[in-house]
Amino acid sequence: MIGRLQGVLLRKEPPALMLDVGGVGYELEAPMTTFYELPAVGEQITLYTHLVVREDAHLLYGFIREAQRRLFRDLLKVNGVGPRVALAVLSGLSDEEFTRCVAGEDIARLTKVPGIGRKTAERLVIEMRDKLPKDVPMPVPSTTADGGPAAPADPVSEAVSALVALGYKPNEASRAVRGVSTKGMNAEEIIRQALKGMAV
Repeated sequence: MIGRLQGVLLRKEPPALMLDVGGVGYELEAPMTTFYELPAVGEQITLYTHLVVREDAHLLYGFIREAQRRLFRDLLKVNGVGPRVALAVLSGLSDEEFTRCVAGEDIARLTKVPGIGRKTAERLVIEMRDKLPKDVPMPVPSTTADGGPAAPADPVSEAVSALVALGYKPNEASRAVRGVSTKGMNAEEIIRQALKGMAV
């Protein structure tokens, strides 16, 4: 099991990123809550990881904080929740927001996450209630400017693609991004605002 990686951030294209560890490039997927805290491309970073082994692939997921990985693993234990849905949960909700949803039995908010229907939301509330810590710190968004290679020419398209990769339907992703004032924003900022808009 690969539990942690420390190396240089080579690429970040939500929800995928690449980390150079001793000359080996590891491809990972990460929730948006991790992307918000990533440093600039070219900088050192440590990620906590979870490896999912399937017949056709080995999938590596990365998290900026161990608490995120712990929540991801707890979500995978819920019937009907796989890695893709768990990633979407951690992208659309911060640790604290998810805790509030479960504690307050906010089924309506949980069902706004792609891949979660009412029955799955109800299972999340029942099965996760006793697993969540009482005090969960809010993640601090990264304020570092993007470095390294130039940003993609079209961050709007990149944001739409990332939302689709997280499980949203193309028309939902496009509509959410259209509702954001995207001028001067990079893809991560657009995704953050789009997810906030879909949460309302």
